[in-house]
Amino acid sequence: MPISMGDAASALREAALLLAEISDSPRLDAELLMAHGLQIDRSELLLKLPALEAAAEFPALVARRQRSEPIAHIIGRKEFWGLDFQVTPDVLIPRPDSELLIEEAMRLFEAKPPQRIADLGTGSGALLLAALHEFADARGVGIDASATALQIAHNNGDALGLSDRARFLLLDWTTANWTDSLGSGFDLILANPPYVASGVSLAADVADFEPHRALFAGEEGLDDYRIIIPALDKLLSPTGRALLEIGYDQAGPVSEMAEESGYQVELKQDLAKKDRLIILRR
Repeated sequence: MPISMGDAASALREAALLLAEISDSPRLDAELLMAHGLQIDRSELLLKLPALEAAAEFPALVARRQRSEPIAHIIGRKEFWGLDFQVTPDVLIPRPDSELLIEEAMRLFEAKPPQRIADLGTGSGALLLAALHEFADARGVGIDASATALQIAHNNGDALGLSDRARFLLLDWTTANWTDSLGSGFDLILANPPYVASGVSLAADVADFEPHRALFAGEEGLDDYRIIIPALDKLLSPTGRALLEIGYDQAGPVSEMAEESGYQVELKQDLAKKDRLIILRR
C-alpha cells in the first residue's frame, strides 16, 4: 500500500499501519521518520502536526524501515541517557538497557565521584560520554578495535562538548599487552563487550545491519569476558569498580570468572527483571 502524499497526519497513520508488520513501535517509528524528513524534532512535529505537509522523502524513509533497517541508521541519530549521539552502521546502536551502567555508576560514586574512567569497546562513545556528562571533574578514555567507530566517538565527544576530557584509542584487546597503552588507576571501568553466542539467531534489524564484531563472542558468547576480567587487575585502582554488561543468561559463568580472579560480585537486573549488569570490586 503506497503512502498518499499530502497532510502529514494522514501519511503518519498510513505509515504506522505499514510498519506494524515489522516494528513493535510503528507509530513512533513513523513520527521519527517524518520529523527527520521535515528536519524538525519529534516534539515540534507533534505540536505542529495539524498544519504540516508530509515530507517529500517520507515514503522512501518508510520503505527503508520496512526492510528492517534500524531507525537509528536511517536518521543517523540515537538518544542515550538524554544525550544525542551520531550513529552509523559502524557502531552498535546504544540500547536503553545499557543506561543501567550509568545509573549504577552514579549510585556507587555518589559520595566520591570517579576521577579516571575507561570504556572498553566504546563504539559510539555513549557509555564514556554519558559518564563524563554526569561526573564533571572526571577524565576518560575509550578504546575500540575499529577506527571507523572511533571517528564516530570523536564526533560525539565534540558535539557534546566533552572532547577536552575524553580521548579515544585504537586498541584491540585480543592483542598481546593491550593494557600497556591504557595505564592503570581507573576508578571506574565500563564495558559493553560482545556477548552473543555465535549460533544465536538475531532479529533482522540487528543481524543484517549492526556490526557483528560488536555482537558475537564465540560459541558461548563469553570469549571477551575471558580477556577483560583477568586484565582488570592491571587497570583498576585499589578502590575501583568495573561495570560489565552481560547477556540475560550469563550471570553464572561471568560471576564465576570474576570470583576466580579475586573479585567480589554484585548483580543488577534491567527493567525486564533480567540479569544485565555485573559489578566487580576487589
